[in-house]
Amino acid sequence: MNPFKMPTSSGEADWLFFGVILTAVGLGITIFFIWFYLADKTGKKQTRKRRHRHERRHNPTLSETGGLPPKRDSNQPPRGT
Repeated sequence: MNPFKMPTSSGEADWLFFGVILTAVGLGITIFFIWFYLADKTGKKQTRKRRHRHERRHNPTLSETGGLPPKRDSNQPPRGT
C-alpha cells in the first residue's frame, strides 16, 4: 500500500484502517481543545491582584501636613552651623 495514495475500494481493510486513523486524530484534536479551554479558565482564577506603584503609600507633602514652618528670625543663624 502506498502511504501517499488514498485508500481504494480494493478492500475493506484499507477503509477500516483509514477510518481508525481519522477517528484517532480527530479525538486527539478534540481532547486537546477541551484541555486548552479548561486550562485557560482555571489559570485566570489563580491570578493574584498586584499593587501598582501609584497605589503605594508615600510620605506626605508639606501642603498635606499643614504647610511650611513659621519664618525664622533674620538675626538667627541657619540651623546646623
